[in-house]
Amino acid sequence: MAAGGRKKSSAAVLQGRLRLVVLGGITGVTAIAWAYLLAGPAGMPDLAAAGMPAMALKPWSWLDFLLMFAMWAVMMVAMMLPSAAPAVLLYAAISKKLAPGGTGRATVFFAGGYLVAWSGFSLGAAALQWGLEQLALLSPMMVSTSTTLGGVLLIAAGIYQWTPAKDACLIRCRAPLQFLSEHWRAGRAGALWMGLIHGLYCIGCCWAIMGLLFVGGVMNLLWVAAIAVFVLIEKAAPFGRATGRIAGVALMLVGVAVFWF
Repeated sequence: MAAGGRKKSSAAVLQGRLRLVVLGGITGVTAIAWAYLLAGPAGMPDLAAAGMPAMALKPWSWLDFLLMFAMWAVMMVAMMLPSAAPAVLLYAAISKKLAPGGTGRATVFFAGGYLVAWSGFSLGAAALQWGLEQLALLSPMMVSTSTTLGGVLLIAAGIYQWTPAKDACLIRCRAPLQFLSEHWRAGRAGALWMGLIHGLYCIGCCWAIMGLLFVGGVMNLLWVAAIAVFVLIEKAAPFGRATGRIAGVALMLVGVAVFWF
């Protein structure tokens, strides 16, 4: 009995250490991403080359696009990686039991797959920003200059909060155990694949909310942080789904007000 107790105690200690390592990694990567964003113009010495061609309505160069894609990708890491923590932690715990030797690297692959999905979203967001700027619908601070565009984005985000598609994606984000049981694949390639699929579900859950970055300003870090906190609450808090629905109604009302006034 004593030996069995020590064995269980040792397993619990190892599990606790694994949890701390994973949380430490998520926290560290997120902190680096926020530090990059907080550096702002200091991290991008030439704003015109860093994605501000709308100031003169000039065509983007490939460098402009790559820099804006990088900014979007880092922003998605800062905003979305914390909300993926429950899934990453659960994957690490399950992987530890099934294949103790490769837990750390497999967990990195799982998180990496998640971020690959959001990098793809970032590519589309940068392309959308380019299009809106060429139409003179965004200011140099990447805020909508069109009442119509702002109202449409608000109303669309509000409506989407109530759709079956939103529910189908959100449940996978709020119930990582169910997701992993449905999509489990062994090995690092399997981890990468599962992370990618989980990221795609999260994109399906949050894409409309991310459109609000063009309403409050992509360069407005308080607005970015507010959306990140909302996403975290919606995906992780017990009252998250109710919060999302209430927010949906509020967004629709604000969108109508934008058109009305």
